[in-house]
Amino acid sequence: MRILLVSWEYPPIVVGGLGRHVYALSRELAAQGHDVLVVTRGESSSAVTERHDGVRVLRAARDPLALDFSTETLLSWAQASEHALLRAALPALRRWRPDVIHAHDWLVAQTAVTLSEITSARLVTTIHATEAGRNLGWLPAPLNTAIHSVERWLIERSQAVITCSAAMRTEVTDLFGAVDRITVVPNGIDVDTWRVSAAARRAARRRYRGDAALLAYAGRLVHEKGVQDLLDALPTLRRRHPGLRLVVAGTGVHESELQAHARRRRLGNAVQWLGFVPEPELATILAAADVVVVPSHYEPFGIVALEAAAVRTPLVVAATGGLQDLVDAGMVAGSFPPGDVAGLTNAVHATLTCAEDTRRAVNRGARVIRRDYAWPVVAERTASVYRAASSLSSGSVDPS
Repeated sequence: MRILLVSWEYPPIVVGGLGRHVYALSRELAAQGHDVLVVTRGESSSAVTERHDGVRVLRAARDPLALDFSTETLLSWAQASEHALLRAALPALRRWRPDVIHAHDWLVAQTAVTLSEITSARLVTTIHATEAGRNLGWLPAPLNTAIHSVERWLIERSQAVITCSAAMRTEVTDLFGAVDRITVVPNGIDVDTWRVSAAARRAARRRYRGDAALLAYAGRLVHEKGVQDLLDALPTLRRRHPGLRLVVAGTGVHESELQAHARRRRLGNAVQWLGFVPEPELATILAAADVVVVPSHYEPFGIVALEAAAVRTPLVVAATGGLQDLVDAGMVAGSFPPGDVAGLTNAVHATLTCAEDTRRAVNRGARVIRRDYAWPVVAERTASVYRAASSLSSGSVDPS
């Protein structure tokens, strides 16, 4: 098939996991024989076409507008970004017509819908998260309501919708309907990339772990990720496991607030704040830990959980959102209700003390990610959604 992916981020321009997802998906689709074009934003004053691993990447010009990606100017920034994407894509479509256009989230809604109308290509949308979900069920300001309305419009105009977990399918259905057009296709992982040698694991343990147990958190430092709950659990865990420490890899708008919270809890040197960590180093940090904790209040998927499973480190997660799929698959060593500090504490303690149960969970996780979450599997499942959408004369995709 001829596949056009539209994404507002794509490496090296990456804000979150969406860009990495589109990058890996596009490469694997090309490897499976599809003709793949990615339209994304760029940093040059004119549009630039690149080719990477069989994927053509068309980067839109960066317009000289004084607009920042911030709460105050987000909608204006999004409108300008979409205009740039359209101006870059339309000339390319004079010579090349896609069978399917795959949109990734609301920031490319107008581009994807317009290109679908012009080319008559079927429109498939992946909803990576929702504005209501990010705000724990609320739309507290006009900006949030506006984004929510764009999400609704994009879903209504799509012949097929992909969500990354069963929980996200339920969330999207509850918010927007369209249950007959939604297919669950999980995020993927390049398992081989996340292999850590025994020597690298030992070196990381010496650097971060010392003689006591080590917990690791990786992700954005925002309230919805639940890092505050992990900090609240540390005093009790340190009484049960003297010397236990936590490394935190990531940045975010609540970083200074969380660091102040750690000081109020008198955690001192018990927490090491690493800031942004590139993937190769992150793999060794996760491998060095005795437990990786994912304490999210809201989590459409939770890619760090797959990364921990790939390096064969025990997982303790909040049983919420996409993390529930991993719990159901038996991939985690422990789970707890989101926001339950006592439950988090007990789950980590049990994981550190029940070696046999923990080992079984780690082994199951390694098997499951190769079977269900490796990129070749995820790309083929995505392509099957494309084929179903392309076969329709009108209406919706039957996810069965």
